Amino acid sequence: MASSLFSLATSAIFGTISAAADHVKGWTKNIHWVSLKEGQRMAREQKRPAMIVFHKPWCRACKALRPRFANNREIELLANDFIMISVEDDEVPRSSELSPDGSYIPRILFLDPEGNVLSHVYNQQGNKQYKYYYPETASIVESMKQVLKQATVRHLKK
Repeated sequence: MASSLFSLATSAIFGTISAAADHVKGWTKNIHWVSLKEGQRMAREQKRPAMIVFHKPWCRACKALRPRFANNREIELLANDFIMISVEDDEVPRSSELSPDGSYIPRILFLDPEGNVLSHVYNQQGNKQYKYYYPETASIVESMKQVLKQATVRHLKK
């Protein structure tokens, strides 16, 4: 018991508990994840698109996607051009704009730098009833590239 308390105190002091929690919450430690509110602010300020991953720790589909997402090097590299937002459990807003075709999980939405949902960017190979459900990483990469291509075209037009 005393050993467990010492270990817990040591972990708290050195920050390993929060680092582990962020890793689980964010699915990979190699991506900088932020909250929804912070991410929306950062996207506006930095004029960058955002990617929101809605998930819950108990969700079977989330658990299945998480390791494939975490081990996908292309997602990791593309994430550098996005504000990456992780939304879990009670953080899920009741806003209908962030649930364009339902509030199922996991779901991935993309925002433009002004914070508008890019409803036309969804899993083209997926179920039309759950357009923002991405069971495979290849479709996530495809949508990320689509958002970046559109952002580049918009930037060049200005």
